[in-house]
Amino acid sequence: MPTKTGTGADQVIEEPWEAEPAGSPEEENPVKKDKRFRFNYQLIVKNLPFILYLALLALLYIANGHYTDKNIREINTTTQQIQDLRWEYLNIKSDLMFRSKMSEVAKSVAPSGLKELDAPPAVLVVEVPQHPVKK
Repeated sequence: MPTKTGTGADQVIEEPWEAEPAGSPEEENPVKKDKRFRFNYQLIVKNLPFILYLALLALLYIANGHYTDKNIREINTTTQQIQDLRWEYLNIKSDLMFRSKMSEVAKSVAPSGLKELDAPPAVLVVEVPQHPVKK
């Protein structure tokens, strides 16, 4: 239930949830709060190099994560390119093997008038006269 304090125009209604308990730390010793703040401030200043070290480690950790992600993406694209080139190589190799068969070569040169020989080639033997060696 709300309580009324003061008289007339100075009357203030305090709600029960807004009222501070009688033994609150602010009312007991305001110097103690000030010392606590100074202690925390001094503690922070005293440990500033360690805090900066931790911040540097956090930055290095984040940078390492980004660097690793970039390398993984690069490895994946390179692997994909290698796989594509391997497929292209195998495709070209099989096409070359198919086109270099004797029957395919005969089909491709037939429009130019070349034909496959039915008889084996003839061997030509040429005799070279030997000249006497001059001394």
